[in-house]
Amino acid sequence: MNLELCWLLLRRELLVSLRRRSDLANPLFFFLIVCALFPLGLGPSPALLAGMAPGILWIVALLSVLMASDGLFRADFDDGTLEQVLLSPVSLYLTSLLKVLAHWLLSGLPLTLLSPVLALMLHMPPEGIPALLASLGLGTLVLSFIAAIGAALTVGLKRGGVLLSLLVLPLFVPVLIFGSAAVQRAVQGMDSAAPLALLGAMAALFLVVAPLAIAGALRVSHDQ
Repeated sequence: MNLELCWLLLRRELLVSLRRRSDLANPLFFFLIVCALFPLGLGPSPALLAGMAPGILWIVALLSVLMASDGLFRADFDDGTLEQVLLSPVSLYLTSLLKVLAHWLLSGLPLTLLSPVLALMLHMPPEGIPALLASLGLGTLVLSFIAAIGAALTVGLKRGGVLLSLLVLPLFVPVLIFGSAAVQRAVQGMDSAAPLALLGAMAALFLVVAPLAIAGALRVSHDQ
C-alpha cells in the first residue's frame, strides 16, 4: 500500500470535512447540550447522576455519532464526486476506509476528548474516566463504520436519515452495552479489561471488513 497515496487521500478528506464546519460542530454541541440537560431533568443529586452518568454519556455519544454520519457521503453524491471516485483507478476500499477514519478524527475523537468534562459535570467518579476515554475512543470508531455502511446504502435517497437510523440503531446496541459496561465496571472498582477487549476486537474487525461493505453499498446506491 502506497503510504503517500494514503496520506494524500486522508488529507483531502480532512480538508473537505473542515470546510463544512457546521456538520462537525453540530454533533459536539448536541453532545454537550443534551448531557447538560440531564441534571436539570433528573435533579441535582450527585449520587443519582453518578450512577447514571456512564449510560447517559454513552447514549448521547451514540446519537451524536449517528447525527454526524447522515451526510457522510451525501455531499459527494450530490456534486458528482462520488461518481468520479467510483470511476477512479484508486481502490474504493482504501477511499472508503480513509473517509471514515477522517470522519472519526473530526467527530468521534473530539467527542471522546470532551467526555471527561461532561463526566465530571455529571459527578462520575474520576476512577471511571480512563475507561470512559478508552471505551468511547474504540466505540465511536466502530459506530462510525457501522453508520458509514448505512449512510452508503441510503445516500441516494431523498429522506435517507430516518431509514439510516432504522438500519444502524439495532447494530449500535452491542457497542453501547460493552462501552457502558466498561465504564460501569471501572466506576465500581472492577476490572474493565474484558469489555474493552471486546470493543478493541470489534474495532479491528470493522477496520478490515467495513470498507468492503461500504464500497459495495456505494456501488449499489450509484447504480440505482
